[in-house]
Amino acid sequence: MPELPEVESLTHFLRERAVGRTILAVDVIGFQALKTFDPPATALGGLSITGVARHGKFLDLDCDGLHLIIHLARAGWLRWRDDLSGAKPVRPGKGPLAVRVRLAPDDEGAAPGFELTEAGTQKRLAVYVTRDPGEVPGIAALGPDPLDPSFTVAALKRIVGGNRMQIKGLLRDQKVIAGIGNAYSDEVLHAARMSPFKIAATLTDTQIADLHEAIVTTLGEAVERAHGLAAKDLKAEKKSGLRVHNRAGQPCDVCGDTIREVSFADSALQYCPTCQTGGKPLADRRLSRLLK
Repeated sequence: MPELPEVESLTHFLRERAVGRTILAVDVIGFQALKTFDPPATALGGLSITGVARHGKFLDLDCDGLHLIIHLARAGWLRWRDDLSGAKPVRPGKGPLAVRVRLAPDDEGAAPGFELTEAGTQKRLAVYVTRDPGEVPGIAALGPDPLDPSFTVAALKRIVGGNRMQIKGLLRDQKVIAGIGNAYSDEVLHAARMSPFKIAATLTDTQIADLHEAIVTTLGEAVERAHGLAAKDLKAEKKSGLRVHNRAGQPCDVCGDTIREVSFADSALQYCPTCQTGGKPLADRRLSRLLK
């Protein structure tokens, strides 16, 4: 799933390649992806892309005052094409292609653009056309951005104070903190040397400060690594920079202990027992149910 660092990099990528260009057409192939109908997607044709911003995990393309908002969800991605002039029409429901944004040809006749694709059968990629990004429910409900200067230790203390959620779930809750998903919550908690099952309200002031440092540093370093990369290279960069997520069974780079996993119905978390849980393995709840 693309998270804050990847979406931030895509934002910079599109600023460099798409801002100032005119939209020729927006072709919606996966109709389930389009979540709004007024204004219609056809209204974007002929408008210029004047800016690109990020709201949590949402991409926001400002098109002369109308906004094309994109949420890539778990299995979505953005593929830039230097020339879409020869792209063949795609039948709805066939393949992973959901949306194609075609830009007007340049002086050399190439018509660049990008495609939104989604793998798998669970279609969660979402596209909105709106006059105000705040009209998108997911954006309106976002918590503070962890890369914003206003996200201080004091702000984090207010968030965790009295909250009985496990810290792993709290970090992933977009209404609490915007932009962190399954992968970077694992990475943040490893950097903070904190159990994913720790209750947020039990954190001491020192632990809150350590968690804040881990959030800002982990995300900041990931953004820096991804800066300037082409969209097609971001997935590989994310994978190469992870220290615990999706590395179950491998040695921890910090202490050498074996990274372990806890599985859930539709996801899993990874952690290092020595770094995070005092050497004690956490119960794998899915496995425990199977053994009953």
